[in-house]
Amino acid sequence: MREGNLQAPTRHPIDWKNPDFFDEGKLMAEMERVFDICHGCRRCVSLCQSFPNLFDLVDATEDGEVHGVKKVDYWKVVDQCYLCDLCYMTKCPYTPPHEWNLDFPHLMLRAKAQKFRRGQVGAAERLLASTDVHGQFAGIPIVVEAVNRVNATGFMRRQLQQHLGVHPEAWMPTLAPQRFRWGRAMNDTTWPVVNGTRTPGKVAIFATCYVNYNEPGIGEDLIKLLEHNRIPYEIVEKEQCCGMPKLELGDLDAVESSWKANIPVLARYAREGWAIVSAIPSCTLMFKQELPLMFPDDADTQLVKKAMFDPFEYLMARHKDGLLRTDFKAALGRVSYHIPCHGRVQNIGRKTEEMFKLIGQTVEVKLNTVERCSGHAGTYGVKEPYHPVAMKIGKPVFKAMARDEPDHISSDCALAGHHIAQGMQQLGTPARDLAHPLTLVRMAYGIA
Repeated sequence: MREGNLQAPTRHPIDWKNPDFFDEGKLMAEMERVFDICHGCRRCVSLCQSFPNLFDLVDATEDGEVHGVKKVDYWKVVDQCYLCDLCYMTKCPYTPPHEWNLDFPHLMLRAKAQKFRRGQVGAAERLLASTDVHGQFAGIPIVVEAVNRVNATGFMRRQLQQHLGVHPEAWMPTLAPQRFRWGRAMNDTTWPVVNGTRTPGKVAIFATCYVNYNEPGIGEDLIKLLEHNRIPYEIVEKEQCCGMPKLELGDLDAVESSWKANIPVLARYAREGWAIVSAIPSCTLMFKQELPLMFPDDADTQLVKKAMFDPFEYLMARHKDGLLRTDFKAALGRVSYHIPCHGRVQNIGRKTEEMFKLIGQTVEVKLNTVERCSGHAGTYGVKEPYHPVAMKIGKPVFKAMARDEPDHISSDCALAGHHIAQGMQQLGTPARDLAHPLTLVRMAYGIA
């Protein structure tokens, strides 16, 4: 064992402002170094398609070594990485402070950034990652109804396949007739702010694109939980996309634009003692990890990082402060719960699972927890070349979630939840109900 293997992994800042970051020769040299280490280890072979692709390329060379792989084939590894971070956080023994200093996801991010800057990412992929753009139709009832109906037709799915590269069988979110942020500013009941040792006593809700445009019910259920626990809240005054879809594309300049728009607003809430809560794990992770690593010297970014909470991280900390109501009334029955990758890598533990177990102390909950990548990974799982791979990656999850014929299936990541439901349907083992964990907790409280 080399020194550093038994220590917690640490993350270095992303040095993306350094010209060397975009030097292709230095990138290729670093990829060869890292790929050689990965080839000698192979612990991550089951995580995603990047590693099987890499090992197949190495095994096809004359001497079975990385130096025999053509540099152009490195992109077959890069393009399969969706930055889930699981290799870094759960598998790799060579992450810093190990002397080999291996950070596979951020190396792939560097490669994606070079590819994007060279203009090698098409307009279709850029549009698919522009969540604020195609969400603008949400909230216009006639338009939403027409768009959702048309998008479900075979003709439109063929158009999406032809022009945006969307696989015709991939699940796609619908637009909501009412945006979450419309008409919601703050609670209209004045409750005292009761701080705990672990938790600020008031919550600022960062809506996220998905909750705002596609499933506002998730945000409404979060509000109902806060109201039931008499926690003052506000919807963040204004917001843009957190930048995660652009990060996954390598468009770091677009990430910076979102950062410039969001951080000043969120920093004000942090300075005023609000907990900032986001119900989408990828968005929460963006503010907790990626933006602080991209802008390590910005004080406001670090302030927001400390104030940002996953909803169940906040609620369970509230419970440890003795301030969470446990008057659960309705049994949930059999629940298959999936922990998404961007929840696992936040280093907060299994907080949603803890909430389900807390509910189970009062009413019936038979919990089946599945901790493995579903394969969806943002836009990756809907793209034509990758959707079959995403379904293959997710197959063990689909089978595990079907165990004991659950009454509900659930994931903190709504996109993963729908992907899992689709996979279970294809295996002939559909669940009775797909519901977000916030929805299930609302139901357990007996709140309509």
